[in-house]
Amino acid sequence: MGMSFGKYVAYRTVNAIIILFLAVLLMSALFTKLATIQLESQVQSTVVQEARTYAQQHGIPPTKEWLDQRTKYWEHYYGLDQPYWKRTWRYTVDTFFFKWGQSIVPVFGTHDIKQQIWSALLRTILLFTTAEILVIIIGLGLGVKSAQKPGSLLDRTISILAMLTTSLPMWWLGMLMILLFVVYLGWLPITLYSQVEVNGVANLLKKMSLPVLTIVINLFGGWAWTTRNIMIGTMQEDFIMVARAKGVPERKVIYGHALKASAPPIITMIIFGLIGSLSGAIITEIVFNWPGMGRLYWQALQMNAVKTMMALNYMFAILTVFSMVLADILYAYLDPRVRIGAAASS
Repeated sequence: MGMSFGKYVAYRTVNAIIILFLAVLLMSALFTKLATIQLESQVQSTVVQEARTYAQQHGIPPTKEWLDQRTKYWEHYYGLDQPYWKRTWRYTVDTFFFKWGQSIVPVFGTHDIKQQIWSALLRTILLFTTAEILVIIIGLGLGVKSAQKPGSLLDRTISILAMLTTSLPMWWLGMLMILLFVVYLGWLPITLYSQVEVNGVANLLKKMSLPVLTIVINLFGGWAWTTRNIMIGTMQEDFIMVARAKGVPERKVIYGHALKASAPPIITMIIFGLIGSLSGAIITEIVFNWPGMGRLYWQALQMNAVKTMMALNYMFAILTVFSMVLADILYAYLDPRVRIGAAASS
């Protein structure tokens, strides 16, 4: 006997929280070591600076006892005098409950990690999620049309485009776009992509145009091809043949029967596509000088901002786990057999 939908949601949510906490614990074990190296260097530089100030004020260098005392003070301030496992556990709990604090070096113009990620996330949604929505609309539309007439000119064209566009690296395609539309044709000013920040809504939309076009060209073929294959398999089912034999209009057969039956895998694609877009793309953002999640991670790597990198990894883990849980819940809603299987396995 299967569990109720509410119990299934609770079951999957609890599992996801446990998995997420274990993932944070493993990441903390690594990043605590990196943070220790960085903090020890910070303590040394701070004590050296204090020693210089002391020498200027008193006319003599500080004693070894004074240096040891200041070193111990800063080690206690940063928690370096605590055991490794205790620091790892505290780091895990703080990260899990979004207590990210301040980064030692400023990233995106601020030390506050929440502000760094929030500003980057909004810009990523503006660019990548917008582009992903366009990809989904175009890809689904072309995929459904292609499945209606397998072997047609449209079907063959989509097959070729899917193989061609998905094989091109997005960052390389972006560089070609800049070369064509900015350098050769001059339709957009080079200043839009030579600097990170732009002023005005019009300039922002202009700067978005090329990366959005690049993402759509790179991804829509794969979406159309996958949707086409899913739909063709469904179109061969007996209930579709019966519906057509009964004289049901073709539009209703496609959108009311076939597309509805193909909904679970398509919904999974949409979920992973939309939520995955929130992670950004490091190289593509660097090519277009777009200050999103990918560029934030790249700058954190360059500046050795360990806390920012840990917070970003945690965000990426949340997005991944949330995508999987949401897909499972929607599957269970659309197909009650999933809940029966979950009840049996548990």
